[in-house]
Amino acid sequence: MRSICVMNQKGGVGKTTTSVNLAAGLAKLGRKVCLIDLDPQGHASLHTGVDAFGQTPTVYDVFSGRKSLADVKQLAVDNLWVVPSDLDLAATEVELVDAPGREMILRGAIERLCQQQPFDYIVMDCPPSLGVLTVNALTAAKEVFIPLQPHFLALQGLSKLFETTALVKRRLNRDLVVSGIVLCLYETSTRLAADITDDLMRFLEQSDPKAPWKNARIFESRIRRNIKLAEAPSFGQSIFDYAAKSPGALDYAALVSEVVAAEVAIAPPSVDPASGPIAA
Repeated sequence: MRSICVMNQKGGVGKTTTSVNLAAGLAKLGRKVCLIDLDPQGHASLHTGVDAFGQTPTVYDVFSGRKSLADVKQLAVDNLWVVPSDLDLAATEVELVDAPGREMILRGAIERLCQQQPFDYIVMDCPPSLGVLTVNALTAAKEVFIPLQPHFLALQGLSKLFETTALVKRRLNRDLVVSGIVLCLYETSTRLAADITDDLMRFLEQSDPKAPWKNARIFESRIRRNIKLAEAPSFGQSIFDYAAKSPGALDYAALVSEVVAAEVAIAPPSVDPASGPIAA
């Protein structure tokens, strides 16, 4: 199983869009995927059409100890289960401030879930902050994907993200690595996007060999600006279900193919991670 934390403390960079469409694309290829919405805004839940209103149990009930992930997850589409979130989750930061082992709650919940139901992928959509919810995701994950808008100010915040992953790796999760950077809202017609990408590549090449981001790859797939990606959440659908022929769907299909191709490097020799094009 691959456990992936999608994080960036800056909002509006395509984090939830990437989490949802990565999970949906993997599910369309037949992988069993669990998407955990850790943002109190609940946008990943809304994006997948999952109900998180009224008495519906959410991931907040998991952190409060009232429910397990198995109790909370909902089947959104074939092969894709979603653990929804709502505004109640915002209270977690305060409620867990003095709780012993508060950084390990999600890791334990995921381990218990996977004992009951095996998954190929766990994808965690983090809030745009570096608080206890994001630390829980980093402690539970093996990989970090960072969606990044290729602007100068976005690069400035990247150092803080890297510092947080290094701290969690040192103290809580020795297996954690930053494995991929997804360039979102990419504008192919501007020189700025190419320049920022070049700067980022040089930074990674010059990083400390022991840093958790040293071997991070900048995915070849660029997620271009596309109005269909902005429209899809209001219909409660992934881009593959909402507009399968759009540039946004093509870009995320290419990203999913890159992610699946990496299975070869981590799978046992007897496993054939066959992949194919995402069906419309």
